[in-house]
Amino acid sequence: MVDRKQNIIEAAAKSFTLFGYKATTMDQVAKIANVGKGTIYTFFENKEQLFKEIVSDLVRQIKLVAVEAIHEQRPFHENLHAALYGVLDFRKSHQLAIKIAQEGREMNTPAVKEASSMLETAVLSFIRHELEKAIEKGEIKECNTEIASYVMLKMYVSLVFDWELEHKPLSKEEIADIFEDILITGLRK
Repeated sequence: MVDRKQNIIEAAAKSFTLFGYKATTMDQVAKIANVGKGTIYTFFENKEQLFKEIVSDLVRQIKLVAVEAIHEQRPFHENLHAALYGVLDFRKSHQLAIKIAQEGREMNTPAVKEASSMLETAVLSFIRHELEKAIEKGEIKECNTEIASYVMLKMYVSLVFDWELEHKPLSKEEIADIFEDILITGLRK
């Protein structure tokens, strides 16, 4: 039996990826899903709710990537690097995440801005939690974990995405070295 709701979600994700949030219509989603438009509304109140469902799933996937990168026997800075790099690599290769970032920058669509915020909040929450665990274990000194997680994420995003706009892309190892030299050394006891 076909799971209609899942079929609609997959069709909408495809449409959002191809056309962006703003250009996607419920008619397009219905056509891709091969259902009547009314069928969509039995599961989702509107396009915003459907988009939020898809973004929530994207957040779950990103959290999974981050969690799977953590190995308790590794030092904090290695785990954090592996998790951040994995998340940003996921974002870089996941077409819907790329489209959300692109549309957020170019069109400033409110629903897309909210989606970008959900993604960033999930990553910041993860980093903050890892910082708190490292403080508790005595691996790093006390710090404002909210600010530290924000700076870490922004630095990583800049090194992975922004740097290569005008420079040769950095390798994973170069990013880890820069990250450790600038941020981690300052946090170590």
